[in-house]
Amino acid sequence: MDETQRPVRAASAGSAYLVVPDDGPGHGVLVLHSWWGLTPFVKSYVERLADLGYSVLAPDLLGGDLPDDADEARDLLAATDPNETAALVLSSVVALRAHSADHAAPVAVVGFSMGASWALWLATRQPDSVDAVVAHYGSQNIDFEELRAPVLGHFAEDDPLVTEDELVEMQAHLLLLDKHVEFHRYPGTGHWFAEDGPFHDEAAAELAWERTAAFLAEHTGAVHQS
Repeated sequence: MDETQRPVRAASAGSAYLVVPDDGPGHGVLVLHSWWGLTPFVKSYVERLADLGYSVLAPDLLGGDLPDDADEARDLLAATDPNETAALVLSSVVALRAHSADHAAPVAVVGFSMGASWALWLATRQPDSVDAVVAHYGSQNIDFEELRAPVLGHFAEDDPLVTEDELVEMQAHLLLLDKHVEFHRYPGTGHWFAEDGPFHDEAAAELAWERTAAFLAEHTGAVHQS
């Protein structure tokens, strides 16, 4: 690990994990983790994106906590202040731009579960700041009128945390607003299938990765080096 692959401060609040490519800064990609926290999986995902030439930042949205089970994760999430999390997400965009090739350019956002919800929120609330969104098994019910970034969605076949009604409603809302939407369902999978753990599905996770890499290359102008 070179000196650019290290924990950093994300603006004025919270810690984060930043990786800048060895050959210099690239297009910025913000990675927003699930309620499992800033895990080794998230850090490895950041590094994998950096290997494609991106400058990548993953802010710690849980203040260093790494819950052991879903009940603890749910409790930790319930105890967080959404306004503080929103401020951290927004400040992380500023911090990431400082380490990107073009400090004024928008960034892409990749989110997992709750991080996917925040990614969709960010792209809608600050449309000038985001040029691509990748959402892994996360939804939003906000008005997407202001959203301009294309959206790639990876969703499980059996997912009590993102119901069929929620997913259909979100997709219909985006399509009715004539947004660029590309949603994929992964047969035989459940929530968190792309992350390490008991629900991990290697084949589905790898397919989601390949689709993500191609999508980011298409919509950020970067070179796809998968």
